[in-house]
Amino acid sequence: MTRVAIVTGGTRGIGAATARLLKDSGYKVAATYAGNEAKAQAFREATGIAVYKSDVADFSACQVRTVPLRLQGSGWPRVLEVRGEVVIPLADFARLNAEQAKRGGRLFANPRNAAAGSLRQLDPRITAARPLAFFPWGLGETSASVAPSYSKIVERLRQWGFRVSTLFASVRGAAGCLAYFRRIGAQRDALPFEIDGVVYKVDALRDREALGFTARAPRWALAHKFAAREETTIVEDIVASVGRTGAITPVATLKPVVVGGVTVTHATLHNQDEVERKDVRIGDTVLVQRAGDVIPEVVAVVKEKRPRGARPWRMPARCPVCGAPVVREPGEAAHRCLRGLYCPAQLEGSLRHFASRSGMDIEGLGEHLVEQLVAKGKVKSVADLYRLREGDLTSLERTGERSARKLLERLERSKATTLPRLLNALGIPGVGEATAARLAEHFGSLPALLDADREELERVPDIGPATAAEIRDFFRDKRNRAVIEALLRAGVRAAAPPRPKATALSGKTFVLTGGLESMTREEAKRRLAASGARTSESVSRQTDYVVVGAAPGAKAARARALGVKTIDEKQFLKLIGA
Repeated sequence: MTRVAIVTGGTRGIGAATARLLKDSGYKVAATYAGNEAKAQAFREATGIAVYKSDVADFSACQVRTVPLRLQGSGWPRVLEVRGEVVIPLADFARLNAEQAKRGGRLFANPRNAAAGSLRQLDPRITAARPLAFFPWGLGETSASVAPSYSKIVERLRQWGFRVSTLFASVRGAAGCLAYFRRIGAQRDALPFEIDGVVYKVDALRDREALGFTARAPRWALAHKFAAREETTIVEDIVASVGRTGAITPVATLKPVVVGGVTVTHATLHNQDEVERKDVRIGDTVLVQRAGDVIPEVVAVVKEKRPRGARPWRMPARCPVCGAPVVREPGEAAHRCLRGLYCPAQLEGSLRHFASRSGMDIEGLGEHLVEQLVAKGKVKSVADLYRLREGDLTSLERTGERSARKLLERLERSKATTLPRLLNALGIPGVGEATAARLAEHFGSLPALLDADREELERVPDIGPATAAEIRDFFRDKRNRAVIEALLRAGVRAAAPPRPKATALSGKTFVLTGGLESMTREEAKRRLAASGARTSESVSRQTDYVVVGAAPGAKAARARALGVKTIDEKQFLKLIGA
């Protein structure tokens, strides 16, 4: 997302000083400066890129010209994590695609994908050649307070050499926010990068602490999106697309149209009910937008332009890929092919999900390779990946001996994984990364989970009856059990998360406020978790300790008002045995 910042302050909502940011269409990155530490953390999608103040010129993030390798000026804390987004300005994106076309290379779909792909390059020289720009929008972990307000933090970042958006502004109240929104909206088409809205943020950090977080987001920030851009085009066809779970989605094939700088040729119609509700027919002229400026969707039919021969679409009775019957279960919106992994389309989707970064992280197992493996019958389940030999791979298009050996090496490395990764990779209905982590923590091993009943599954935090039933049914299915047993026979070993030792802190709840000199906040949280303690973002009567560091926020005052015990850093270190 591209960010234009708007910050609003005050604990009574948008009533006091507010800072605002643009909502960019970029790629999230974190740059960490820690004295003269010599090693940089590896790039991961969860945290972006970690870069230290020392020389790491070969590291991908360092190739982004607007990420300073060394901070300018003075006064920064010992540890400083700066978060922001990497974007490619629109003019630079057009030049990049022109160069790609001249070389006969593949054109990039949009600036966001181009920025993300540039940062994932294994060769940092390719990253350096791309016109990437880093715009900071906030701080992560710091060893000491930087400033009492967000607007002052932005000014410090500018002094330390970061390229801060000139569109950042501070306003007061809802009227100020809305005026800013209208002003930026009027400039939107002339901006050098894509945005889909603005973000309002409370300015005073003390007020942010008082407001706290919901389970999903901070209460002190609010995104205000612009209306999506719309264009008209013609529905040339509607096809049934089979996903990895067997759900069959109608997809409109469109006459190519440029929407917000991106050429759109397909748009999802979600399900049969949605097709009927919007009355979309083959041959219709339709309004198309990119939801969140990303996902193409059909908004409405321009009925007055409907041709006489426009044809209604119906869900096919049989799967368009494997020919199995298509059914719609009572209470469900989706139609499904029930052939499971015996359907090539579902098998392809399952293989791609299994190999994904949040799954078994098998780099090199791309879409084209998966299609060939399934089409040639070399892989009939995810477990078959571990039976592949060099000859199986070199017989495929565009796969030489070197590529084949590399993929086999990565497959071998992927066998040593963690239980959360394996559970996510299996594609259990209703189970994503977060639920997989909770299941692993609760059950501790794969055998314990395999035989869990519905009641035991419902004891896992945030798992309700419906998800519990889906997990139980997945593991009771003989075919799924056979695949899991084949994975284990192939040598896949899923390490369970370490169980915290029983200590005097087991079950205690801690809240951290202010900066710690001896460690980052994330490290403090890890130390507490290892001792069996929990951390929370807000203070309540159920809180056992509030750790008060340098420049604490409102949490310290709230703890005293509630009679919750507060301790300083020295007492905290003694408590955790540091």
